[in-house]
Amino acid sequence: MTRRPHRIIIASLLAAACLGAGGGAVAFALHDNGTKTIVKQVTVHEAQPIASSSAPLSVNQIYRKAFRGVVEITVTSNSGQQSTPFGGGGSGQTEAEGSGWVYDSQGHIVTNEHVVDGATSISVQFWNGKTYTGHLVGTDKTTDLAVIKVDAPSSQLFPLSVGSSTDLQVGDGVVAIGSPFGLEETVTSGIVSALHRSISSQTQFTISNAIQTDAAINHGNSGGPLLDSQGHVVGVNSQIKSESGDNAGVGFAIPSATVSQVAPQLISSGKATHAYLGVQIDASASTAKIAKVQSGTAAANAGLKAGDVITSVDGHQIASGDDLSAAINSSKPGDKIQVTYQRGGSEHTTTVTLGTRPNGSPS
Repeated sequence: MTRRPHRIIIASLLAAACLGAGGGAVAFALHDNGTKTIVKQVTVHEAQPIASSSAPLSVNQIYRKAFRGVVEITVTSNSGQQSTPFGGGGSGQTEAEGSGWVYDSQGHIVTNEHVVDGATSISVQFWNGKTYTGHLVGTDKTTDLAVIKVDAPSSQLFPLSVGSSTDLQVGDGVVAIGSPFGLEETVTSGIVSALHRSISSQTQFTISNAIQTDAAINHGNSGGPLLDSQGHVVGVNSQIKSESGDNAGVGFAIPSATVSQVAPQLISSGKATHAYLGVQIDASASTAKIAKVQSGTAAANAGLKAGDVITSVDGHQIASGDDLSAAINSSKPGDKIQVTYQRGGSEHTTTVTLGTRPNGSPS
């Protein structure tokens, strides 16, 4: 058995532009996954409300409150099933490590989808060294989230409480716990560097409202929790932006609001559904200008066309493609929404019945 290398370059749109000029940072996933991830910067239009008036805990207090609920995940896969940007693959089996955290007292564990992608076996190690076989419950590539389950005694399970990512403010203290480079139960701390970042999943669908942090996270931290000052999970550590592939103070976590939407669906049915409009936005435009409408989708059925500029959804202003993604992501398949758009200098409003996001990449 060979160890799968941790270093794997994940291209970003920003990196491509910078590299064309002679250098720049690239984005890296926190676990070898053989996929591309796009990191976008979005504008924060308004601050979030203060989370609570409770005095913040120290890093040591947060760690002691949460460390027993954090696990190390070791995944074995057939190397032939994995593809990398470097090509090739080799023979035999490969092994990789990530992190996760106990979601409930039934033994469900939340991690990243890219941690368990292609797994032929999953091993879960708890804080005290006890190891159990993990069984895959469900995955959602479009949000890079997965749930696995262990048949462990209740005395071994210490579920972490899920906090509110929407109550975070820039500058709030956060703590990450995970297994960077296989060093289990590692704790690092920092602040919320930015909110409302937009990152892309393995299928290139946008994950809205990602949390940017300078807490040190590296390969192996994938799937581990990002905790607020009260020790509640507010994010799942997933990506970093770096020239070297190691921590450079720019990390991204999938927000707990997304976890709260997706994890129950995965536990219930093994899959998650998301609303789908069916448009591609012009990346060169500063507005939500439609570059293409996918045939047979909700947008096509509602009469939207390439060149239309969407300005509002259900009365809420849409200033960019990221605003539009966030609005659609907050809806459910089958929801009827009012979309206002500009075409040829005139403003129009149409009712759109949202469809279901496809499992694969957007065409």
